[in-house]
Amino acid sequence: MSNLLKLLLVEDDVLFRLGLATCLQREPSIELVVEASDGESAILLCGEANANDLAQKQAFDVVILDLGLPGLGGIETCRQLHQLYPELPVLILTSHPDKHLVLKLMEVGAKGYCLKGIDAEKLVLAIRSISMGATWWDRNASERIYTAIHQNDRAAGLANEFQLTKRELEVLTLIAQGRTNQQIAEMLFITAGTARVHVHAILQKLAVSDRTQAAIIALQQNLIAEADR
Repeated sequence: MSNLLKLLLVEDDVLFRLGLATCLQREPSIELVVEASDGESAILLCGEANANDLAQKQAFDVVILDLGLPGLGGIETCRQLHQLYPELPVLILTSHPDKHLVLKLMEVGAKGYCLKGIDAEKLVLAIRSISMGATWWDRNASERIYTAIHQNDRAAGLANEFQLTKRELEVLTLIAQGRTNQQIAEMLFITAGTARVHVHAILQKLAVSDRTQAAIIALQQNLIAEADR
């Protein structure tokens, strides 16, 4: 993948789309921003761009996808893009943080979401992060989601069911926020090696193969609440 990013921006609000595209095109790390107004057009653009790419590389590095699209809709568009192009990361734009929405987005293959109105600098950081294989879940939205999760009294019993330690629950919370092992290490004042050990133990205890699946279970089962008790 080139250091310069090629983006597909899918947004039905013309003024918002033009403004965001203009803002992104000013960034030196972004080579190209292609625009689409609905999910059907986005899927067609991905297909055409990939067919025309002589090097047979992925035509876009990141898709920025509005959730409230007409027609196919943001969630279904994300699902189809993930099925057709599983290596193409999708970053969702939304105005409404919601626990169940996050779960659905993870299930259909989204690599993260940002609230509309996010600072341009943070949005570019989110784009670059998911282009390199990380995830990005808006921090402010996540805090609201986790606050709601913390109110559920089932967390303690479920955590015991999975035999997660308090430290593993802390790590799991950060995994669900899209943190890397290095970030987890810095935030918990442990080494990166220790963070990797905790992540490996969590995946084994939850019987999953990757971090996204662990985050889905954490949110579905309200496991994260126990980490702050």
